[in-house]
Amino acid sequence: MNRALTDWIRRQGWRQFRFQREAAQAIAAGGSGLIHAPTGTGKTLAVWLPLIDRWLLENGRKKWSNKSMVPFRVLWITPLRALSHDTLKALRKPVVELGLPWSVEARTGDTSAAQKARQFKRPPTALVTTPESLSLLLSFPETQEKFATLQAVVVDEWHELLSSKRGIQTELALARLRKWNPQLQTWGLSATLSNLDEALSALLGVETRSADRPRVIISGDLKKKTTIETIIPRDMEKFPWAGHLGLKLLPDVIKAIEQARTTLVFTNTRSQTELWFQSLLQARPGWADDLGIHHGSLDREEREAVEQRLRAGTIRAVVCTSSLDLGVDFSPVEQVIQIGGPKGIARLLQRAGRSGHQPGAVSRILCVPTQAMELIEYAAAREAMKRREIEPRAPLSRPLDVLVQHLVTCALGGGFTRDELLTEVRAAYSYRDLTEQEFDWALQFVVRGGKSLQAYPEYHRVVEINGRHSVESPLITRFHRMQIGTIAGDQSVSVKFLSGKTLGTVEESFVAKLKRGSRFSFAGRPLELVRFHDLNAYVRPAKKSSRLVAIWGGSRLSFSSELAHAVRRQLDHALDNRFANKEMRSVRGVLQTQADWSSIPRHDELLIETTDTREGRHWFLFPFAGRLGHEGLGSLLAHRMGQRMPATITIAVNDYGLELLPAQELDFNEDEWRALLSPDHLLEDMLACLNTSELARRQFREVARVAGLVFQGYPGARKTARQVQASSSLFYEVFAKYEPDHLLLEQARREVLERQLEVQRLRGVLEWAQTAKIKYHRVRRLTPFSFPLWAEMLRGIVSTESWADRVARMAADLESAAQNERSEHTGVVGSK
Repeated sequence: MNRALTDWIRRQGWRQFRFQREAAQAIAAGGSGLIHAPTGTGKTLAVWLPLIDRWLLENGRKKWSNKSMVPFRVLWITPLRALSHDTLKALRKPVVELGLPWSVEARTGDTSAAQKARQFKRPPTALVTTPESLSLLLSFPETQEKFATLQAVVVDEWHELLSSKRGIQTELALARLRKWNPQLQTWGLSATLSNLDEALSALLGVETRSADRPRVIISGDLKKKTTIETIIPRDMEKFPWAGHLGLKLLPDVIKAIEQARTTLVFTNTRSQTELWFQSLLQARPGWADDLGIHHGSLDREEREAVEQRLRAGTIRAVVCTSSLDLGVDFSPVEQVIQIGGPKGIARLLQRAGRSGHQPGAVSRILCVPTQAMELIEYAAAREAMKRREIEPRAPLSRPLDVLVQHLVTCALGGGFTRDELLTEVRAAYSYRDLTEQEFDWALQFVVRGGKSLQAYPEYHRVVEINGRHSVESPLITRFHRMQIGTIAGDQSVSVKFLSGKTLGTVEESFVAKLKRGSRFSFAGRPLELVRFHDLNAYVRPAKKSSRLVAIWGGSRLSFSSELAHAVRRQLDHALDNRFANKEMRSVRGVLQTQADWSSIPRHDELLIETTDTREGRHWFLFPFAGRLGHEGLGSLLAHRMGQRMPATITIAVNDYGLELLPAQELDFNEDEWRALLSPDHLLEDMLACLNTSELARRQFREVARVAGLVFQGYPGARKTARQVQASSSLFYEVFAKYEPDHLLLEQARREVLERQLEVQRLRGVLEWAQTAKIKYHRVRRLTPFSFPLWAEMLRGIVSTESWADRVARMAADLESAAQNERSEHTGVVGSK
């Protein structure tokens, strides 16, 4: 490494880790690869400094003036605009302090039009951008010439992009860049990922390996220390139910916040973030200027103000969601608090890494259960982290909506011929198995609109002249560039004060239920709705606080398979009378009652309970397959039961199991249960039992938008969710009627099965159930495992207030029964 650079590193008081030296050697050799290391260990500099060193070696002692900045060399792709600020800061530091003639700039949706124009005319030496902004650049014919000097691409937080359509968009863009420059170096930075070989293949695409251009995985095995502590409730209730415990531990959370300089309080949902922020503020009014709130629906200025105070260390605590999960560097953060179950091992590890975000520092996370069973999750996650059992992120397989969008982008960006683009697209890992028929279908779809839309000129987006495809319509050009991207969230409504200041966005469906004068909490403030007009909700500060908190859809997370296995391992330990951590010791009484009244299933056992209440005969199954898996399983079982005897069946689910409540009493023996749980004809039964046509219709809304069928309106005049839904529904109906084998329809159905219903995970559960030992118990009363499912079921049939009262009374009755009955198995959990 150049002496000036090594001297600079020494002045920082740093020493290079082994993985950083390996990265420097690979980059110097012209190689590409993936760096996998814990958060805060220096992955950014592991790539950036060798790229600077390479330029220094090439240019020797050549003098550069400020007027002759180094041409475009490095493209840095980040998944979030919020990361660009810290990335710029990290990249600029050595450039400025070494006096290099390099310019480092960002280009995102927040960049001004004037700056974008200047960057396009003369790109900086290093450009930090997002997948969407890169795709937009590729839609200009001049981009290939502007990128002629590009030598390296770095994709930050690759694990976040990998299993999404934004990752697919990135793969296609990289394939285009590598076609322009086959010598292009590509590096990915990642943490908390297990399928490294697949992640590397998705990053580098399908290309022949060569000795002079190595493809490497570099692991920063630094054994970064992460400590997981838990607040243990003083009075452990044996009959837990979702959410009842969390705010009871508010005093403990306040005490923990008081003991640290700066704390991040993570929740799993935006609604929970709003609730905890308000609760902290009500308990400590004097903290009004010391508390912050941060989630993706808040206005950018609101979020950036909180982020700036975090960097400066001038804020006591911030209540947040996954909006602060990624690698933003907030060095002053001393402590992270997790409210509720982590739902995934990688998620907990990622959040813990927000503290101790420097090499050698300890990452600390304090977990706060919202119900007693989450204590088992914490113990399971800690053990799984020690065993390095991290969830994989699988790339998607050849989504045609993203391909259709890319075809129009390439047609705009200088045009293409059919064969050359097919070869280029197949070089992207996710499209390696793309058939010629699929590619030709997508090509004809953008040229003629397919069979159903060929009579409408506005869907003839690409024209073919002498075998070359391009876009000639200025209107199509403008529409496409305005809509490039794959993020298709729910339609949102801007929340604004009457003065015009924007607080953020909430979903249209939430505001539609409010009346003028309705009070609700949002952005950490009590608000009153004044009027709702043109996707703007105008509000004013409310004089009184409200218990109504803004609710967003899609916010209920599900167990990962890896965490589910880890939880079952903890239960196996309990059955062997091994309680090696305080979390499991704290729930020993809960598990003892479960074992006395029913049983605790081992990893190869399926527990089935049935009991009678005034609602009827309840069936409870505990496969430990996660909420989404249980939703699909519950619907499947209800369908198959109904085929035997017509019946209305109510379903409730959580991460541990599911409940089936038939309108009339139904009984099943072990052989009948195995038949009901058969994996045979799974796909046919799922399509029959679920409202898959409606689910597919909703999913098609995203597919249609990405494919460019639905125009969402000009900035400042966006269409409402109803208008967008009507447009996509019209296309859905036309295709379903006149072109039922339309490949975008098939994609929507496939995404419903794979993403929403987790059909592959469900198949695994059914196959496991065929060999698992079924432990059947007809119990006299609800057990600790079945009680939360019963409470969830009851929520759907009674009012909120009466539900809370009824559940509390039932919990008290069961607690009393547990105390009055002496266990026959004292000291040993299970043994039945």
